[in-house]
Amino acid sequence: MTSTYWMDIYAKGHTNPLRSDKETDINMTNLLILNGIFFLYHSVSQSMCRTNRGTVGGYFLAGRNMIWWPIGASLFASNIGSGHFVGLAGTAAANGLAVAGFEWNALFIVLLLGWLFVPVYLTAGVITMPQYLKKRFGGQRIRLYLSILSLFMYIFTKISVDMFSGAVFIQQALGWNIYVAVIALLIITTIYTVTGGLAALMYTDTVQTFVMVSGAFVLMGFAFNEVGGYQGVFDKYMEALPRQRLSPAPDLYNISASCYQPREDSFHMIRDAVTSDMPWPAVILGLTINSIWYWCSDQVIVQRCLAGKNLTHVKAGCILCGYLKLLPMFLMIMPGMISRILYPDDVACVIPEECMRICGTEVGCSNIAYPKLVVALMPNGLRGLMLAVMLAALMSSLASIFNSSGTLFTMDIYNRLRPQAHDKELLIVGRVWILVLVGISIAWIPIVQAAQGGQLFDYIQSVSSYLAPPIAAIFLLGVFIKRVNEQGAFWGLVAGLAIGMARMIPEFIYGTGSCLFPSSCPRLICGVHYLYFSVILFSATAVITMVVSLCTPPIHDKHLHRLVFSLRYSKEERIDLDTEEEEEAKLKEAARQQQIEMAQAKNGKLESILEVEVLPIRKLRQCLNWFCGTGTSQQDQVEPTPEEKAEELRRLTDISEHPVWRRVVNINALVMMALASFLWGYYA
Repeated sequence: MTSTYWMDIYAKGHTNPLRSDKETDINMTNLLILNGIFFLYHSVSQSMCRTNRGTVGGYFLAGRNMIWWPIGASLFASNIGSGHFVGLAGTAAANGLAVAGFEWNALFIVLLLGWLFVPVYLTAGVITMPQYLKKRFGGQRIRLYLSILSLFMYIFTKISVDMFSGAVFIQQALGWNIYVAVIALLIITTIYTVTGGLAALMYTDTVQTFVMVSGAFVLMGFAFNEVGGYQGVFDKYMEALPRQRLSPAPDLYNISASCYQPREDSFHMIRDAVTSDMPWPAVILGLTINSIWYWCSDQVIVQRCLAGKNLTHVKAGCILCGYLKLLPMFLMIMPGMISRILYPDDVACVIPEECMRICGTEVGCSNIAYPKLVVALMPNGLRGLMLAVMLAALMSSLASIFNSSGTLFTMDIYNRLRPQAHDKELLIVGRVWILVLVGISIAWIPIVQAAQGGQLFDYIQSVSSYLAPPIAAIFLLGVFIKRVNEQGAFWGLVAGLAIGMARMIPEFIYGTGSCLFPSSCPRLICGVHYLYFSVILFSATAVITMVVSLCTPPIHDKHLHRLVFSLRYSKEERIDLDTEEEEEAKLKEAARQQQIEMAQAKNGKLESILEVEVLPIRKLRQCLNWFCGTGTSQQDQVEPTPEEKAEELRRLTDISEHPVWRRVVNINALVMMALASFLWGYYA
């Protein structure tokens, strides 16, 4: 429904002369979308029948029955979105190949996830990352800190970025104002959310990403054909200069040649350590730190690995994801450079008035590089399909983020402030918070437009460099160093946040500037490259954490069995630090339920409700229970014995591997690292 709606608008509002057969475009798109919906329905139906969603392990971890190829595809699908298409292509159009380092660095880090981090998460028996930190360190304040920081990062790096990238696509397709496009996007997203778009989120994201990648391959073929093949990119990119390089009012601007000429090191990934836009030590060290946060401690990524059938399947899925991460260089980055070759006056505009007319921002229009190719080069049916699928995937992503952020705020923050709040109050608060979140994100869009010279992907990485290194440091230290305790972890996180905000706030107050209008932010604060700053922030957090931990009592080993890497194979009984807190919470909840039941019994309401419940309401409730996986089938009515519970826990936390297959995945990991090293060296 959503994609068809957008295609109808697209057919009526688009005036590109290349589009000559609107009806063919719409019919082909609708047919493909209909087939996709049937496939999704079939997949979701099968998954609902085969997975016991009435259990925590079944619902959140798919019963730990996922095999390697869905894990790898889902990891890639969760990572790649419309922000990647817009951001990677835009940065490549402006600065060349070096942005591929952000993608190819993941080839190594995703192996750390499968070989070092996931074994600990599995043996810990956790489902979420805050749950792991709570088991590892105890207490509630670290969990609360992560919840608050996650909401900030939702605003700065997810919601505002997704809305902006989607609006760029709508703007290029329909010629709308950027804020009109954002409002339209939000309205359709609301409809998408209300009509149940989240029921099969993982499956829809995977299928939509598959279609996006397939469309990207087709677009890549058209793009390379336009410039004379692969070699044509290298021959023509350095000559891609905008024709309008002098201002209508020359006295207003002093336009340097560096503002519109491609960089001399455009075709190199290893660049000067001091003067370049992507200094190589910062890329190797700083980017690795950010990647550890994203790939090894982010809930969305890690949860897909926790659903693996066994550790070998998890490792194989990580390898598949690593191979897929080779694709953005050829599907997004080089097409972005081709877009500058074909449309230099638009993509490489330099005069502020011209840029404002073309894309609505004065600092540059490199972010339109990929949407420009989609609109101008794709054939009618494929162009419509590509736009529809990317917008549908974007809205699915936004709906997921809205739901997650509302849940996070309601359950981890508001519920702690008002523990006596009823379900209805929590539901209202969750929806109101989403509206607040959307408002803040819309207000943040002008900063997204102008930050890092208008280059979206650099903006995402810079914000991550100011907020993520402390989290990466705590997870890394917590997994590998037993001596780290709760006091050290908490004060390390607090100090890291303070240092990061001391850089982030002035940078966004003064602005990051552009080639024509450099930022007035003091060099002492903003002069350090954001990836170098990531290294500094990570090191400071780690030092503070270790100093405080060494000055305070350690955590006894009886609380750490199977929670740190060195004790992952321990058979000793673990006494969780959060056991007493959980028991206390259970007692409070039981007391609360008892009070409610007593009040209902006293007023005679409980019996009357049970007696007058009508059949339609009962049937509706049964349908909802089935759909949500909370109903009780005949086999679910039998309470599992303690032995069965212990066996299920042993299966979910098992990290044993078959020796032959373990050797196979280890060899494949070495092959992938060798390939990645060769490509880094080839494009150095």
